[in-house]
Amino acid sequence: MPTSRTGRPPSVRAPKRPVPPRPRRENGVLGLYTRARRGWDRPLTAYYLIMGGSALITVLGLVMVYSASQITALQMSLPGSYFFRKQLLAAVIGAGLLFAASRMPVRLHRALAYPILAGAVLLMVLVQVPGIGVSVNGNQNWIALGGSFQIQPSEFGKLALVLWGADLLARKQDRRLLHQWKHMLVPLVPAAFMLLGLIMLGGDMGTAIILTAILFGLLWLAGAPTRLFAGVLSVAAVLGLILIKTSANRMARLQCLGATEPQSGPVDCWQAVHGIYALASGGIFGSGLGASVEKWGQLPEAHTDFIFAVTGEELGLVGTLSVLALFAALGYAGIRVAGRTEDPFVRYAAGGVTTWITAQAVINIGAVLGLLPIAGVPLPLFSYGGSALLPTMFAIGLLIAFARDEPAARAALAMRQPRFGRKRGTGGTGSGRSPRRWNTMRRRASAARSSGER
Repeated sequence: MPTSRTGRPPSVRAPKRPVPPRPRRENGVLGLYTRARRGWDRPLTAYYLIMGGSALITVLGLVMVYSASQITALQMSLPGSYFFRKQLLAAVIGAGLLFAASRMPVRLHRALAYPILAGAVLLMVLVQVPGIGVSVNGNQNWIALGGSFQIQPSEFGKLALVLWGADLLARKQDRRLLHQWKHMLVPLVPAAFMLLGLIMLGGDMGTAIILTAILFGLLWLAGAPTRLFAGVLSVAAVLGLILIKTSANRMARLQCLGATEPQSGPVDCWQAVHGIYALASGGIFGSGLGASVEKWGQLPEAHTDFIFAVTGEELGLVGTLSVLALFAALGYAGIRVAGRTEDPFVRYAAGGVTTWITAQAVINIGAVLGLLPIAGVPLPLFSYGGSALLPTMFAIGLLIAFARDEPAARAALAMRQPRFGRKRGTGGTGSGRSPRRWNTMRRRASAARSSGER
């Protein structure tokens, strides 16, 4: 072994540490896109989108109901906040229903399917009983509860069809019966036609269109073949054409498509045209909250079916695009929940609720924009009407429950740290004891099954 001049063995130098490569600097736009993509793929994205989107739509709807209904209330010799107080009460009750639905297990949702369907059918039958049913704007679809409170049972028929249809198709799929067309159609289609018949007895074609959309959504999710799907669609189209041809009011609404003058020939298109006037006068940023001109008697149903027009006039293009973005986020979250689950009931129910909300929003907004005939359906979570708000908020609670039940979402919720890191009774910095953490269920979270999310 060689030695140095001093007779000591030479010192062995430590090997140089490898220099880690510098992280590659990403382009600003590309880096922002990458971070947004990672955040979008997180397990709780759908959960937060449903909660946040529905809450923002409801709160903004309350504000616009208060703004759009003041003049109508004063014209009826009522306090200016009359309709707002009723909508606020419905929102509070609906929030309780949403919380209850979001905490229910899936088996309880399935157990409620038949009672809700039976209750909705019973109420829709009572609507046609003289002395019980009430006619509003020519439609016999209401039941008076006393005082100024009324209920529209057909709105609960949407929730009943979603829950009952999802449970029926899930049970048939478990038994491997959906590949037979008669099991796919019976009894789903006859029951849906029964609900449609009860609704059309009162003349409410708008709600019947939404129920038809829910039926088609369930059949599409169940994997109905094209010829079967086309057959049901053809029957529905023929029935709809007959109902339109036999009603002068529905024919007049159809003729108002694209109208630019309130009196377009023999047809009165006052509501459709003034909805366009309201949107056109709003500009980009609107005339200001509460500064609408059309709601001063020019625009009928300003706080119900045409509240989107008042929103465009007071909040402008920015406000209307914000509402559209919230509905788009809610629809995306519902599709994501339906597409990432392995439970057939959750898939059918989430798809049915998403079809219901998005189809109703498209029909309402399309009518205000003059692209579709006026169907008389409210904007979900936004327009005035407790009968429409309560079942819709319960349906949102269903989506929240399904989003929480995803394996990756359950693991992410279990891994979240509590806000308070010390239990009561532990000392501070001078007590000599280290703070104890709450149980965060890490072991249970690590054992949770992955759902394939990034």
